[in-house]
Amino acid sequence: MRLLIQRVSQARVTIEDPSTQATCVRGEIDDGLLILCGVRHGDSETDAVYLASRTARLRIFNDDAGKMNLSLLDTGGSALIVSQFTLHADTRKGNRPSYGHAAEPALAEQLYNLFVADLRLHLGEKHVQTGEFAAMMQVELVNNGPVTVMLKSKNEYHQSAD
Repeated sequence: MRLLIQRVSQARVTIEDPSTQATCVRGEIDDGLLILCGVRHGDSETDAVYLASRTARLRIFNDDAGKMNLSLLDTGGSALIVSQFTLHADTRKGNRPSYGHAAEPALAEQLYNLFVADLRLHLGEKHVQTGEFAAMMQVELVNNGPVTVMLKSKNEYHQSAD
């Protein structure tokens, strides 16, 4: 699994309601993390749980001395999680990315939902918002810093480079 994590002062994701064709806000946060989550072949429940714990404890918020030394657990910030299979794009050949490393939708949704549920256990229900799995979404954010970090599951470090 891969997470692209951005420290934000605000973020939101909107989707189009198919019944009314109106745009509606699906998830919205103030200070916290926007997390793009990609699942690949071979990922497991262990990967999702590992990354949820790492995300909750990732120290990328400034302390009183201006040093990145605080986590979401320390700040009481929120997380907005958006599924994004394109994090596993292979761009080594040609001009069109290949998504062959991305997990099939059923597994990806299962592990995405587990990651969300486990992060809610760490941060509390009200501190975790989501997009809608496999939906066309519009994501808006104000990157604070900017600070952007890539986290990978232990499993991915043991697979061949992509």
